[in-house]
Amino acid sequence: MANHAPTQPPRLELYDTTLRDGTQGLGVNLSVMDKLQIADLLDEMGFDFVEGGYPLSNPKDAEFFDTAVDRPRQHARLCAFGMTRRKNTAAADDTGMNALLAARTPVVTLVGKTWDLHVDQVLGVSPDENLAMIRESAARLKSADHVDLLVYDAEHFFDGYRANRDYALQTLRAAVQGGADRLVLCDTNGGSLPGQVRDAVADLRQELGLGGSLTDPGALVGIHCHNDAGLAVANSLAAVDAGAVHVQGTINGIGERCGNVDLLTVAANASLKLGFDVLRPGAIGRLTELSQRVYELAQLPPQTGQPYVGAGAFAHKGGMHVHAVQKTPRAYEHVSPDDVGNRRRIVVSELSGVSNVAATLGERYGITEDRKLQRKVLEKVQDLEHAGYQFEQAEASFELIMHDARGSRKSFWELDHYRCSILRRNGAAEMPPTEAVVKLRMDGRVHHEVAEGDGPVDALTSALRRCVAPDFPVVEQVHLTDYQVRVVNPSAETAAKVRVTATFVLRPQGGDASGEPDLTFTTIGVHENIVEASWEAISDAFQYCLLRSQNPATAEDRPAAATA
Repeated sequence: MANHAPTQPPRLELYDTTLRDGTQGLGVNLSVMDKLQIADLLDEMGFDFVEGGYPLSNPKDAEFFDTAVDRPRQHARLCAFGMTRRKNTAAADDTGMNALLAARTPVVTLVGKTWDLHVDQVLGVSPDENLAMIRESAARLKSADHVDLLVYDAEHFFDGYRANRDYALQTLRAAVQGGADRLVLCDTNGGSLPGQVRDAVADLRQELGLGGSLTDPGALVGIHCHNDAGLAVANSLAAVDAGAVHVQGTINGIGERCGNVDLLTVAANASLKLGFDVLRPGAIGRLTELSQRVYELAQLPPQTGQPYVGAGAFAHKGGMHVHAVQKTPRAYEHVSPDDVGNRRRIVVSELSGVSNVAATLGERYGITEDRKLQRKVLEKVQDLEHAGYQFEQAEASFELIMHDARGSRKSFWELDHYRCSILRRNGAAEMPPTEAVVKLRMDGRVHHEVAEGDGPVDALTSALRRCVAPDFPVVEQVHLTDYQVRVVNPSAETAAKVRVTATFVLRPQGGDASGEPDLTFTTIGVHENIVEASWEAISDAFQYCLLRSQNPATAEDRPAAATA
């Protein structure tokens, strides 16, 4: 009997442009160190290409390449990005060409004009001159000893293809003649439809005789989609279906206007749904971790509804859904959250059933069969949400409601009073100081402390910490990481209620060396007075930590960070 070797899944190249195209997004700004850290993360995960930026565009990108090009890498190849030579300028004399070569990257990505509208009205050159610019620029870059691979980005390809198919194909031929190894078709305006993308890729592959596998000789097709029509992922996968073997995009889909294709979604779909070999072994199970780290470095709020990696990707709120998913997860989950490093979240709100309460806290607190208590908790949640609270993200506050309902919430202190004062002097340049006074009774003793801070939240937290820490040192390890305010009833204008959502982290003493993971949790406060709403969130956070320290949770029990 003949032995047949197992068929290897086809490889799909992932090319990340977070450090260049991603930074063109609104509110995105990465330092050189941020860019180096992200590049290292991408390399560790097994991305095939990491585009560092345009060396000539700014000193930051130039410094990045100076540092990054000699940095050891396990998998990813570093790319420099730039444009074709200027009109009426020899490629050897062009400043941009020379800057690309001076970056000394093993891969260079060259972008050129495909749409005759841009050739005529933006560049202001003849069609033949544009073809020469593409061909000569590609040849100049490919001839360099250190350039192993040349990527050609055909800007506005799909618009150009629809406007003048023959000329769009001529530009790609010019790139191949110059030595391009990848022909990347860019949906730069982000307005194409999946059928249009699929047909165009199939057409040009046939016209140019291009292969559909990384083992095929010659130039291969790639895709670079923007998300202006909300179809970047669909268009990228349509291109892959038609034979593209290379996908460009960014982590979390950040980028100009509506963003680029999210490479995390592409990677998950390609691996879990289409059977492609992407990234390094085990990396798909770390996609959520990568997403969160890039959000953190870019100082951007995570998107709750982001496919696969968002906090809401596997969150179940409706009582019927929760009841079903507890029995058969695939009834409402197309993949397991573990596949991408995420987790299932059972959300409790006014729309929930008692199944949500049981699934969230039942096993750990032994209330799985206590339907009366579950109903009591649910009714309290419904009443509070009617008053403006929202517990979908404030899981710590919800847990305190459960303790209240079953009488297990210990009263660690009794508030006598707190007071905040802000002294603002006319003409003073410095920040006005805020002073908070907190007076508590704990075990028959009075704790009366004063603290200054940068505003009432900081001052109140410091004063409360001083009161509580002598008896409960664990509060010294509680730190605020996010604070958000939302008006509940805007029709009341300045007299409206506000909802304060505060996220904290409990860092074990000794930090990473302790071996204990951080505990991230969120509390909520609602009141017409923003200071009182803040006090409720702060006070609940400290009390929650004291309750948890007396009843430690397992890693699976720990609440996720809020992602408002």
